[in-house]
Amino acid sequence: MNSGYSGTPLAKKLGIKPGSAIVVLNAPANYLDLLSPLPGKVSIGDDVGRSREADIIHLFTNGRDDLASTLSRLRNAIKHDAAVWVSWYKKAAKLPTEITEDLIREVALPLGLVDVKVCAVDERWSGLKLVIRKENRV
Repeated sequence: MNSGYSGTPLAKKLGIKPGSAIVVLNAPANYLDLLSPLPGKVSIGDDVGRSREADIIHLFTNGRDDLASTLSRLRNAIKHDAAVWVSWYKKAAKLPTEITEDLIREVALPLGLVDVKVCAVDERWSGLKLVIRKENRV
């Protein structure tokens, strides 16, 4: 399924490749439909405890406290080359959210996470890709 406005499949936007391990937190009910078609041998789970093995973590949130606590936990648990996508309701969705792109940066930067990409997940959700700052990767 194409997501957003570009016509690019969501799995490609998120950088999902064959064999990727993905942890998804608080995903909307239609998330797997949004990802279709997936490359081969992709594993998807919702156990934050598996974050150490994940190539991509996709967090859906609309609360500042949830964002701060989850990013802090994830920062200490992710692989050095993993990506964390944070998704929040777009303003156009007209749904309640405390999250903005600037707030995500405000929370992420002190943790050593930097944003490198933004995308439309669907008509309601935006996504911001975070990675560990290069000089902090071990």
